[in-house]
Amino acid sequence: MFLSRILASWTNSAIQVLESSSPSLKDRLNGNSDVVRRLLEYVYTHWEHPLDALRHQTKTIFRNILQMHQLALEESGSDLAADGFIFQLTESLLRLEWHSKGKYTCLCCLVDYIGIEHILALAKTIPSQILEVMGDQSLVPYASDLLETMFKSHKSCLKSQAVDSTWIDKWHETWVSPLLFILCEGNLDQKSYVIDYYLPKLLNCNPESLSYMVKILQTSADAKTGSYDSRGALGALMACLRTARAHGHLQSATDAWRDLVSSARIKQGLIHQHCQVRIDTLGLLCESNRSTEIVSTEEMECIQFFITYNLNSQSPGVRQQICSLLKKLFCRIQESSQVLYKLEQSKSKHEPENELTRQHPSVSLQQYKNFMSSICNSLFEALFPGSSYPTRFSALTILGSIAEVFPVPEGRVQTVYQLSHDIDVGRFQTLMECLTGTFEDVKILAFDLLMKLPKTFVQFQDSEKLQGLFQAALELSTSTKPYDCVTASYLLNFLIWQNALPSSLSAYLKTQRVACGDGDKSAALVESNTLIVIKCLLENLEEEVSRAENSLLQAAASFPMYGRVHCITGALRKLALNSLQLVSEWRPVVEKLLVTSYRLSAVVSPVIQSSSPEGLIPMDTDAESASRLQTILNEIQPRDTNDYFNRAKILKECDSFDLEDLSASVPNIDTSAEIKGKEGKTCDVTAQMVLVCCWRSMKEVALLLGSLCQLLPMRSVPESPDGLLTVEQVKEIGDYFKQHLLQSRHRGAFELAYTGFVKLTEILNRCPNLSLQKLPEEWLWNVLEEIRCSDPSSKLCATRRSAGIPFYIQALLASEPKKGKMDLLKITMKELISLAGPTDDSQSTVPKVHALNILRALFRDTRLGEIIIPYIADGAKAAILGFTSPVWAVRNSSTLLFSTLITRIFGVKRGKDELSKKNRMTGSEFFSRFPELYPFLLKQLETVANTVDSDTGELNHHPSMFLLLLVLGRLYPSPMDGTCSALSMAPFIPFIMRCGCSPVYRSREMAARALVPFVMMDEIPDTIRTLLAKLPDCTDRCFRQNHIHGTLLQVFHLLQAFSDSKYRMNTYFQQELADVAVCTKAKIWLAKRQNPCLVTRAVYIDILFLLTCCLDKPSKDNQPVLEHLGFWEEVRRIILESELITGFPYTFTVPGLPQYLQSLSKLAIAAVWAVAAQAGEQARDVPISFSRLLESSFPEVRLLTLEALLERFSAAASGLGEKGLPPLLWNMGGTFLILAMKESHPECLCKILKILHCMDPSEWLPQTERCVHLTPKEFLIWTMDIASNERSEIQSEALRLASKVIAHHMQTCEETRDLVAPNLKQWVQLVLSSCGDHLPTESRLAAAEVLTSTAPFFLTNPHPILGLQDTLALWKRVLTLLQSEEQVIRDAATETVMTAMSQENTCQSTEFAFCRVDASIALDLALAVLCDLLQQWDQLAPGLPVLLGWLLGEGDDLTACVESVHQVEDYLFEKTEVNFWAETLIFMKYLYKHLFRLLSKSSWRPLSPERLCHLQRTASEQCHLLSQLFRELPPTAEFLKTVEFTRLRIREERALACLRLLAFLEGKEGEDTPVLRALDSPAAVNQLTLPRTETAC
Repeated sequence: MFLSRILASWTNSAIQVLESSSPSLKDRLNGNSDVVRRLLEYVYTHWEHPLDALRHQTKTIFRNILQMHQLALEESGSDLAADGFIFQLTESLLRLEWHSKGKYTCLCCLVDYIGIEHILALAKTIPSQILEVMGDQSLVPYASDLLETMFKSHKSCLKSQAVDSTWIDKWHETWVSPLLFILCEGNLDQKSYVIDYYLPKLLNCNPESLSYMVKILQTSADAKTGSYDSRGALGALMACLRTARAHGHLQSATDAWRDLVSSARIKQGLIHQHCQVRIDTLGLLCESNRSTEIVSTEEMECIQFFITYNLNSQSPGVRQQICSLLKKLFCRIQESSQVLYKLEQSKSKHEPENELTRQHPSVSLQQYKNFMSSICNSLFEALFPGSSYPTRFSALTILGSIAEVFPVPEGRVQTVYQLSHDIDVGRFQTLMECLTGTFEDVKILAFDLLMKLPKTFVQFQDSEKLQGLFQAALELSTSTKPYDCVTASYLLNFLIWQNALPSSLSAYLKTQRVACGDGDKSAALVESNTLIVIKCLLENLEEEVSRAENSLLQAAASFPMYGRVHCITGALRKLALNSLQLVSEWRPVVEKLLVTSYRLSAVVSPVIQSSSPEGLIPMDTDAESASRLQTILNEIQPRDTNDYFNRAKILKECDSFDLEDLSASVPNIDTSAEIKGKEGKTCDVTAQMVLVCCWRSMKEVALLLGSLCQLLPMRSVPESPDGLLTVEQVKEIGDYFKQHLLQSRHRGAFELAYTGFVKLTEILNRCPNLSLQKLPEEWLWNVLEEIRCSDPSSKLCATRRSAGIPFYIQALLASEPKKGKMDLLKITMKELISLAGPTDDSQSTVPKVHALNILRALFRDTRLGEIIIPYIADGAKAAILGFTSPVWAVRNSSTLLFSTLITRIFGVKRGKDELSKKNRMTGSEFFSRFPELYPFLLKQLETVANTVDSDTGELNHHPSMFLLLLVLGRLYPSPMDGTCSALSMAPFIPFIMRCGCSPVYRSREMAARALVPFVMMDEIPDTIRTLLAKLPDCTDRCFRQNHIHGTLLQVFHLLQAFSDSKYRMNTYFQQELADVAVCTKAKIWLAKRQNPCLVTRAVYIDILFLLTCCLDKPSKDNQPVLEHLGFWEEVRRIILESELITGFPYTFTVPGLPQYLQSLSKLAIAAVWAVAAQAGEQARDVPISFSRLLESSFPEVRLLTLEALLERFSAAASGLGEKGLPPLLWNMGGTFLILAMKESHPECLCKILKILHCMDPSEWLPQTERCVHLTPKEFLIWTMDIASNERSEIQSEALRLASKVIAHHMQTCEETRDLVAPNLKQWVQLVLSSCGDHLPTESRLAAAEVLTSTAPFFLTNPHPILGLQDTLALWKRVLTLLQSEEQVIRDAATETVMTAMSQENTCQSTEFAFCRVDASIALDLALAVLCDLLQQWDQLAPGLPVLLGWLLGEGDDLTACVESVHQVEDYLFEKTEVNFWAETLIFMKYLYKHLFRLLSKSSWRPLSPERLCHLQRTASEQCHLLSQLFRELPPTAEFLKTVEFTRLRIREERALACLRLLAFLEGKEGEDTPVLRALDSPAAVNQLTLPRTETAC
C-alpha cells in the first residue's frame, strides 16, 4: 500500500516536472522508456488487488503514465492516438480476456485521453463484447463504467463532427442496437444487470433514445413474444419503460400508455410467461421518481389484475420483488394522499392546472380507500384452506407492508386507509390459522401482522377459547413433529399479550399467580404473562425430564422435551429482559431453568456423544437383532445410568425384557401405535425418533443458554439487587458449552451449540468483569494444550472432521475484538500451523488432524475476513505436505483444507467449468500476494517431476502432484510477465511437461490442463510444434506409451485452448496452425495400426479432429487449407485402414477401446461432412458411409453417429439449417426404420426415435411395409407398444413419435384417418397414463408436448374426432399438468393452452388468444376455452356432469380423509410426495366461475337428470359425512389436527360449490340469491373461501 502511494506521488511529481523540463528528461519518461515499462509492470500486477485503495492508486498511476507520455510528445506534435506506444498499449489491452477487471479501468483512462474513435476502429464490436460479460456480477460495475465513458465520448465526438442530426443514427447503431439485442435474447442475469447498470446511464446521456427503442420494440413485439426462458421484445419494451419512468424520463404511467404503449400491452406483460417481464411491467406501474405522484385509476385496475394471478410464485426472488414494488406503490399512495388532504383542506376555488387536481381530491382519496380495501380483500381471500406456501408468503408480506405503511393515526394525522377496518372475526381467525403451517416464514409473517394490529383488536373476550388455545399450545409443545413446537411457540407468544391469560391458566399452574409490577401497565402485563407461561412450561419440563431419566425411549416416542425448551426460548426473546420489573420473581425461575437444562442435557448427551449417534437402535425387531444390539450398546455406552443403554427392547407397559414377549409383539409393530404416557401402548421406537429427540434437545438447550447470556442482565456480585445471572452461572454455562462442543459427535447438535456459544463469547469479550473477560483466553489455551498433548484418554473426537472442536475454537477467535491486536488469533494460527506441519513423530497424527480441521474452519470463516489472509501461504504448505502423509486421516483433512484455501484464494466457483476464467489469477498477482509459495511450489514441482517416472518402470506415487497441478492450473501469465520478472511463470513449464510422463493416467491429464494457462496465446503454435517434435518416429524401437500419451494430451489441450480463442480467424494464426498441421502429418503413424496402443491412437485422432475444426475456413486463394495440405487425404487413409472398415479383431476388452472408437467415429463423421460439403449433390469419395457406421456392432460408434445425424435433422426440422438437409441424408427413412426394429441399446433407440420424429412422416411412413414388413397402422401399434413397455426415456420418445404419426394421419385423407381411428383409444390411454405426478419429469414433459402438437385435432377440433369422455379426459390431464409443482411441466402445459386458444374457433374465447401467458392464468383460460368448446360442440348435456364431477372431486378418495381423522401418526416426517404449488380451491374457483357463466348465459336445461341426481346425492352425502367428521375433531383442530382439518375444509368447499350449481340448475334459486351473486358478492365469496374474480379473464 505504501509503495503504491509513493509511486502515485512520484508520477504526479514527474508530470509537474515534465511540464517545464528538458527534452532529454522527456525522452527518459516517455512510454517507451525503461521507467514506464516498470511502472506498467507494477500496474499489471496490482490492478486486481483485493484492496480498493490499492486498485485506486494503480488507476492513478496508469493515468499519470498516459499524461507523462502525452507531455513527452508535445514538442514533436505527433497525434497521441496514432503514437506507437499508445497503439501497442491499446492492442495489448484489447487482447486481454474480459474477465480481467483491470482491463476496464485502463481502457477508461485510454478513452479519456485518446477518445473512442481509435478504439472502435481496432475493435468495432467492443460494445457487444462488453455487454456479453455483464452476466457476471463481479464485472458489471467495471463494464458499465467503461461503457458510459465510451458512449459519452462517442456522442461528443459525433456531435462535434456532424453538421445535422444524422449523427444520432450512427450512435444508436453503435450503442443502442447491441443493448436491444441483449434485452431480447440475453440470459436472465445478463439482462438484469444491463437494465440496472447500463440502461439508466444510456438514457441519462440521451433521453431521446427511449422513443427510438420503443419504436423498434413495438414493431417486433408481436413477432418476438418471448417464452418461459426468453423475454422477447415485449419484455425488453417493459424494461425500457420501467427504467425510463423510474429515472424521470416519463411523467406518469398513463402518459406512457397513451403515447408509447397500449394498455393491452401492459396487461399482456402482467401475465407474461417470463417472470421478469411480469416484474418489469409491475415496476412500470409502481415505481416513479416522484414519491407523491398520484396513482391513476388505470394503474390501480392493472395492479388488482396482477395480484389475482401472481401471488403463487415459486421463485423467492420474484416474490421479494413483487412485495417490494407493491410496498413502493403503497408508499406513493400514502404520501400522495397527504398532498390530497392538504389540497382538500385548502378549499381553493382557483385550482391550478396540474396533474394533482385533474379531479377533486376527495374523489381520488375515495378511490384510494376503495383500491386498498379491494387489495386487502384479495389478499385475505388468498389465505384460503390449502393455499400454497408462496401464496401465503406473498399475501402476508404484502398485508404486513400495508399495516406498516398505513399505521394507526396518532393525533391529528390523517391516513387514507387502516387495515384494521377491513379485518373481521373470520379474517382474524384466518391469520391465527396461518400460525399452523409447516413453513416458519409464514408463521413469522402472520405473527408480526397480528402484532401490528391495534392491541384492543386482538384481545380474546372468551376465556374458554383462550384456555383451549393454551391447552393446544401445550400439546403441540410435546409433539413428535418438530415443526409443531414452532407453532406452539408463536401461539404462546401471541397469548402472552392477552389480558385474560392469567385467569385462564389457574388450572395449569402449581405455583401462585404472579402480581404485576408498577410502571407501564402493558409492559408489566406482558412480563407477568411471560413469567406465568415460562413457569408452566418449566414445571411440565421438570416432570418430563424426570420421566426421561427413567426411560429415554418413552420420552422420544411420546413427549420429546425439546419443544418445551423451544417455547421457553421463544418467550424470552420477545421480552425486554434489560428492563424487568419482577426481578425477584425471575431469579428462582432462571436458576431452575439452568438446572433443568443441565439435567435434560445429561439425559440426551450419551446419544449425541456416542461414536455412532445416527443408528443406536436398528430398525430390526427380531430377537436375534435385539441380542446383537445389547452387545453393541455395551461397547459404545459412555455411561450406564440410563436404562436406554442397558437393554434393547420393545416398549411395553411392563419393564421386563422377555424374548418370547418380544417375538409375540413383532406382528403388532406395523401399526406402531403412538405412545401416550398414561396409556402404555406398544410402540416401535426407531433410531430416528431417538436421535431427533436427543439432538434437538441439545440444540434447544444450547440456544436457550446462549439467549440467556445474551439477553439477561448480569449481577456483578451475588448480593446485587440488579441482574439475573451470576458470574458463577456464566462460568457454568461456558463449561457446559465446552464439554458438549468438544465431545458431541452429531453435527446438528454441535453446530447449534456453536451458535449459542458465539453469543456467550461475544458477551464475555464486552463484559466489564475481568475474570469473565479472561475466560475465552483460558478456554483457548486449555483446548490447544489438550490437542497438543494427544492424551489417549482424551474424549476429543478425531473423526467427523474433529466434530465440534473447530467450531469451539472458531467461536473463541471470531468474537475477539477486531480493533485490537488480535493476539489470540496470531498465537493460535502459529500453534496450529506448527502442529499441521510435517513431523516424524507418529504420536502427532491426531494433533495434526485436529490442526488441519481447525485451520479449515478458520479459513472458511468470513468474519475473520482479511485478517486471515497472511496465513494462507503457510496453510497451503501444510495442506500440500499433509497430502503426502501415509496416514489416511491426515490426507483427508489436508484435502479438505486445500479445497477451502482454493476457494478462499480464487473465489467461489459459480459455473460448471472447473477452471473458469472467473476463478483464475495471473501468476504475478498470485505470487505477489503469496511470495512464499513461489519457491515452495517450484521446489515441490521439481521434486515430483524429477522422480515421476523411473527408467526401471517402477511406479512412483506422488500424491502432492494432484494439488500442485490444481493450483498451477488456475494461474495464467500476466501481459507483462517475462524472463525478466522475479516471479516469472516460465520456470514451471518444463516441470509441468515432465509431469506428463507420469504412469498415472489422471496425473497426465492434469499436467496437460495445467500447462495451458502457462503458455501465452501467441506462443501456443511454437509450443505444439516443440512437443510434436519430441514424439518418436515409426522407425524408433524404444518408446514408452505413457510418455507419448502425456505429450499428446498436452498438444490436445493447447490446441483446444487455441481453437476457443478469439484469434481463430486471424490470418497469421491460421498460417501458424497450418504449420502445426504439417508437423502433425509427420507423426501420423501414431493414428494408424503401426501404433499398438489404442489410448494414444485415440488422443492423436482427437488432435486431428481438432485441426479439422480449426482449419475449416478457406484461405486467400479460396482453397481450404486442409485440402491444400493434403490433410483430408491422410484422414481418409486412416479411416479406410481402420477397424471401422476392416472389422475389429478384438475378442475381449482392450484398454482404451471405447475411447478409441469414439475418437475414430468423430473423425470419420467430420470427414464425411467435409466430402459432402465439397461434392454438393454428388456425394462421391465418401471414406465411409453413415449406413456402415450405423451397422457397427459397437454401441459407442452407433451412438456418436446418431447424435451427429440428429443434430442435422433437428436443425432442418426447426428451420435453423442454412441449406436444409445435405443430399447425403436424403432418403434415409428406410435405414432408420430397419435400425429401430433391431436396435437393442436404449440410448441408440432413443436417438433413432428422435430422428424419425424430426423427419416428415410422409417421407418414411410409406416405406414401413417394404422395409420392416409392417403396415403404417401396424407400425403405429408397434410404436405405442414401445411407449407402454420400455424404460421412461424410450417411452417419451415413442409417445412423441406415435403422436406425430397420428397427427400426420389426421391431416391426410379421410381413408387414412379412418385407418387409425380404432387405435386412438390406446393412444389416449397412453397419454393419460403419462401424466401422473409419480412419473419422471421427462414422461410428463413428453405428454405435455404431445398434447400441444395434437391440440388442433383432438382438443379444439370443431368436429371432435374422439368421444366426449376421451376428449374431456385429455383436457383434464392438461389441467393437471398446469398444476404440476415443476415449473418446466407447467410451462409445457401452458404451451398446450396457448395453442388451443389460438385456433380459429377458439381465439374469441379470451382476450389473450395469441399471447404468451403464465401457468397461473393459463389454468383459468383453459377452463374458459373448454366451456366455450362444449357450447360449440353442443355437448353441454353429457359434458356438464363430468365437469361437475371435477368440481366435486370425484375420483378423489374420501376415505383418506376419514382415515386421517382417526389414525394416529407414527412417523416423524411426511413420507408422501406433496405438491407445494397446486391449490385445489383455486382450480375449483375457476371451474365454478366458468360453469356459472356458462349456465347463466345458456337457456339449456338438462333433459336427463339421472347423472345430476347422482352428483347431488353424492355431494349431499359428502356434506353429511364431513359434518360428522368435523364434530369428531378436537375443539382446536386447526392447531392440533391441521392437516386433517384442512383436508375436510377443502372437501366441504367443493361439495358446497357443487350443491350450489346443482340447485341453480334445478331453478331453486333466482338471480337475487347468493348463488348467482357468488362471483360478485364478497359475502358469498367468503362463504366459499374463494378470491373474487371481477378482473379474471
